[in-house]
Amino acid sequence: MSLPLFLVESLPAVDEWVLDGAEGHHAANVQRLGAGEELILADGRGGTAIAVVVAPGKGNLKIKIRSRGYEESADPRLVVVQGLPKGDRGELAVQAMTEVGVDEIIPWSASRSVTVWKGERAGRARDKWASTAREAAKQARRAWLPEVAPGALNTGRVAERLRGGAAAFVLHEEATERLSTVPLPSAGEILLVVGPEGGIAPAELDAFVEAGGRTVRLGDQVLRTSTAGVAALSVLSTRLGRW
Repeated sequence: MSLPLFLVESLPAVDEWVLDGAEGHHAANVQRLGAGEELILADGRGGTAIAVVVAPGKGNLKIKIRSRGYEESADPRLVVVQGLPKGDRGELAVQAMTEVGVDEIIPWSASRSVTVWKGERAGRARDKWASTAREAAKQARRAWLPEVAPGALNTGRVAERLRGGAAAFVLHEEATERLSTVPLPSAGEILLVVGPEGGIAPAELDAFVEAGGRTVRLGDQVLRTSTAGVAALSVLSTRLGRW
């Protein structure tokens, strides 16, 4: 079984250290790690350290660093523009996409999105997505924490982001090309656009295509918005040699 991973703001510069706070509580009181057991510390920006528990405390662990490492960021980067879904499907999508390796998630206020992020609700919803990504990254033992955009973008701003990418693909059930066969860049950003439950409106699709987006499909089945992104990422991860 792989070692449990705990995210810290920055890796300790010293060899002996105390893991406390929320992560220390989880390690000591929830996972009940004991003396001699190993764990991974990660700063979410590629830095990692293997440590051994010297002594467990109440809500903390005294640990000793055994080795340090660094994982380069992925290139190409995989960025998913996720149309805001209803209910908890947004968190389900974020969790699954983080586990399979997404590098950035951009919430999108599509015209057919039932859910609307406004005012205080927008901040709470975005924070929930970021928290979900953080927990999923720990579960997946990721050295890099995926970015979650600070707020939901409108269609115009999404189109601007597509223009800056090395490649941009829009998942659409009427597309004739398959994501499994289209050419992929060797570096830069690959952006994927996933529509909400009601799909992508014609005007939005036109805007994305004008910005350089290429319509693609995954297969003959129509997937939910909460599963389309993770399926597309799986295809790309295989084609790019991540898997």
